[in-house]
Amino acid sequence: MADRLKLFEAFGIELEYMLVDRDTLNVRPVADVLLASLAGGEPTSEFSRGPITWSNELMLHVIELKTTDPAKKIRPLPGQFETAIRDLGPALESLNLRLMPTAMHPWMDPKEEAAIWPHEYHEIYEAYDKIFDCRRHGWANVQSVHLNLPFADDEEFARLHAAVRLVLPLLPALTASSPVVEGVSTGDLDSRMQFYAEHCSAVPSLVGDLIPEPIYDRPTYQTEIFDRIYQDIRRHDASGALCGEFLNARGAIARFDRGSIEIRVMDVQEYPGADVAICAAVIALVKELVSETWSTWQDQRNVPVALLRGILDQVSERAENAVIQSPEFLRLFGHSGSSCRAGDLWAKLLDRMKRHDEVLDSLFAPLEVITDRGTLATRIVAALGKRFTLEDLKAVYDEVADSLDHWGPFEP
Repeated sequence: MADRLKLFEAFGIELEYMLVDRDTLNVRPVADVLLASLAGGEPTSEFSRGPITWSNELMLHVIELKTTDPAKKIRPLPGQFETAIRDLGPALESLNLRLMPTAMHPWMDPKEEAAIWPHEYHEIYEAYDKIFDCRRHGWANVQSVHLNLPFADDEEFARLHAAVRLVLPLLPALTASSPVVEGVSTGDLDSRMQFYAEHCSAVPSLVGDLIPEPIYDRPTYQTEIFDRIYQDIRRHDASGALCGEFLNARGAIARFDRGSIEIRVMDVQEYPGADVAICAAVIALVKELVSETWSTWQDQRNVPVALLRGILDQVSERAENAVIQSPEFLRLFGHSGSSCRAGDLWAKLLDRMKRHDEVLDSLFAPLEVITDRGTLATRIVAALGKRFTLEDLKAVYDEVADSLDHWGPFEP
């Protein structure tokens, strides 16, 4: 434990993108071919180039971009991610591919188009598919951002876990980017979260109620979460391929094996500059809660799962326009009113935090687009209009994908 990273000492960020045909924007299940081309033709599940690593995911049309090691400083990450994406350009062009951002492909049919990674660790993926049928949106069409925050011991875990639980319901108000599924508007700005909530329905203990239980020590977490998961999964996986802490699929998962909490309730944005800015905002907000700026740890730790899940569902549906009507929740963030629009709460919090957080202030431009013009999902819906065709969808999502090339926000 002596060499474990302490609270806020470093950060890990993972971004998932879809590989799509450059001309049609249909998904292309060729992540293995792309990774091999980066590695000089050798088959591989990941390829590192300095501070950024490319790696495979469950599906062959998805590729992950992540910090190679925990980053001590977050400010250089936008430039490092940009360099990595630009370096990938020649390999993408040779295969007539491009990266598509957003958390869900807007017209993919996973039953027909999903293909599971067949190489290293394929036994694990095949076991998942046998139990859950991974050719569904909750598995095959959910691109997210994972933010890893370290803790060194049980005391740091307890304070971090209490704060993270409170932040989770607010995240879709910044990050929603999945308003369209199978060619139609779903009515939810963060459709990914709706599918994610049900993706492990065959073994419900893996996801629980999305919001982690109010548990603040490792032995209790082991008994009440991990042991139950292992017991339940064994009924479906006689081979024993599925084991370990990664089975936990809550909106934030404790990784005691590496001393971190991984936050999963964030849709991927149109370019990494926005994702990193959002991560900086999340880190700043968690810091304020851990520091008890607006509420005590005792108050934070006792918030029930049901209250937080209800807010998360509302915010997943309406993103920044959701109205939070819970005075006890809002008080934890220093808001004295009985209700508040989620976007307004974020705007207030961000304005406070950036005044004394130089890193957040330096990365603030993408957040200003979100607070002024809405989440990426809101901007996509505005660009599409109330009625749209498949050709309209392709035109708008082509522009969204252009944001990666232009390295700027999608502003229709």
